Amino acid sequence: MNSQKFRKFAELFGVIFGGLLISLPAIPPAIPQEIAQESTSKVNPSPSIFNEPPYNRSRTAVPPDPGVRPPRPVPPSEGQLSPVPPEPGVRPQQTPIASITLNDGKVNIKLINDTAANITYQVIGDTAQRSLQGKSDLILQGLTAPVTVTFQREDGGQLIVTPQPSSEPGSLELSFKEATDAAQARSALRIEPDGSVFLN
Repeated sequence: MNSQKFRKFAELFGVIFGGLLISLPAIPPAIPQEIAQESTSKVNPSPSIFNEPPYNRSRTAVPPDPGVRPPRPVPPSEGQLSPVPPEPGVRPQQTPIASITLNDGKVNIKLINDTAANITYQVIGDTAQRSLQGKSDLILQGLTAPVTVTFQREDGGQLIVTPQPSSEPGSLELSFKEATDAAQARSALRIEPDGSVFLN
């Protein structure tokens, strides 16, 4: 009985082992190294991507190439506009628009607001900004030349400024009207020690 079991076991073992021997030639040979590298590169075509931020935070920034120049600013003469700071005074080389006789180096200026808007004015170096209501006037007395007065409409509109010598010596009247053309607009008055009057 035992010999029959052993014989069946041996036959079964022979069948299994024989089948393995027959199937061994079907196993493919080793893959060439070039094919293995090609398949690996297809899986990760950019292996260096993991060495770049944000994956690798230990890398330092690359300094700029010393041979590359930064863009230079274009001067206004080449067509680029640059902001010009406002000038409170007037350039003396301008042609004066009027001339008055000063009273011992001093002048009185009468401001006449013919517009409906309030006007903010300031005597540079003498007063803070003040307001002149529409359709009203006031006199700035005893200003020592040279003197600069700035003015602007509080509603942002433009002003036509007309200076006119007064009948009183050492006095000047300055009337304000609404301007529709920005080229006519003025924002500062200057009186020089010789009595020359400039507008800007």
